[in-house]
Amino acid sequence: MPRAESLRRRALGPLAVAAHRAALALAAALPHRRRATSAAPVRFLLAHAWGMGGTIRTTLTVAEHLAERHEVEIVSLFQRREKAFFPSRFRARALDDQRRPRGLLGRLPSLLIHPEDYAYAWCSLRTDIALLRWLRSLEGGVLVTTRPSFNLLAARLAPPGVVTVGQEHMHFASHRPRLRADMRRAYPRLDALTVLTTADEREYGALLAGARTRVERIPNPLPPCPAPPVSDQTAPVVVAAGRLTRQKGFDLLVAAFAQVAAGAPAWRLRIYGSGPEKPRLQAQIDALGLQDRVTLMGRSKRLEAAMAEGSLFALSSRFEGFGMVLVEAMAAGLAVVSFDCPHGPADIVSDGEDGLLVPPEDVDGLAAALLALAGDPEQRRRIARAGRETARGYELAAVGPRVETLLAALTGR
Repeated sequence: MPRAESLRRRALGPLAVAAHRAALALAAALPHRRRATSAAPVRFLLAHAWGMGGTIRTTLTVAEHLAERHEVEIVSLFQRREKAFFPSRFRARALDDQRRPRGLLGRLPSLLIHPEDYAYAWCSLRTDIALLRWLRSLEGGVLVTTRPSFNLLAARLAPPGVVTVGQEHMHFASHRPRLRADMRRAYPRLDALTVLTTADEREYGALLAGARTRVERIPNPLPPCPAPPVSDQTAPVVVAAGRLTRQKGFDLLVAAFAQVAAGAPAWRLRIYGSGPEKPRLQAQIDALGLQDRVTLMGRSKRLEAAMAEGSLFALSSRFEGFGMVLVEAMAAGLAVVSFDCPHGPADIVSDGEDGLLVPPEDVDGLAAALLALAGDPEQRRRIARAGRETARGYELAAVGPRVETLLAALTGR
């Protein structure tokens, strides 16, 4: 579900959205210079290509695959750090270099980025001007946009002859109400919308029924890894990973692990990631007396290797866009336990076969599932083996052709 609105957002949100809609209508009314469509690049628009996140990693993975047969560009709305978190063959182009002094335009709020998109806080009028100039300069090719506000802009502002492909990484109800209203109006102008789960395919398919927009389910692919490390299922370690936010539910996992710690004294929990909930999580760990059993590990650039040092993986999210980290854990040979939250885990995990699914936010159920696998090495190994087979279906060799097929259908090439 969307985050609860603050008093400030409730008071100012409608005005900000009204200003955004007016600015977008004005930008859409500007005349386009007609250009001949040509074999131009496949362009991916990210918010911050130098950051850490599943969308960034997936985009770079898909882009490198497509670059074998297409000209590909990575464009980042802004740049806030010098060195990219994920290594890539692509040098992203930043439209707004926020390492520079902001200036007056950089202090004024954005009008083009939707105020209910979580990227809004990082954008400004300076960002808008750079983005609008870039969009209007495009000639032909494919524009792939990676978050709702970018999808809205592509639908309204992409020049004629540019094929627009929006991506949805979250389920519809997770977006804020006024953003959802604008998505309903604008998404039918996209050429295609890609989603990650069967539930999203049904939901967005119903939303776009009767529109020309093609809705395609294409899961995120695993990044290629020549010699992936694999758990030997001997270490008494539960691994979890993700941004330390309320969405990821690590508070629920720590509460569940308090029961695991009592029932399986040898086992430890390692949580990889960073984020605003770190102080609160550490306080919870301390209050439960789990300082020697639960460790907040911080971010890791070698998460695959870190995962392989454990035997179990726990996903405790309140909601997910997909849950790619489950697939990564399966590929690393871990037996996975996950809340059956909306949406994603049930698409990936077949309960009892290649993992265990627990009712959403059921702390006792999560603890029981972890204890069951911690105490049964044979079942744990069986589930881990089946999980590795499942993960093979998410390798680039399986997912990449689905992206190619969609692009060929949209461009006629």
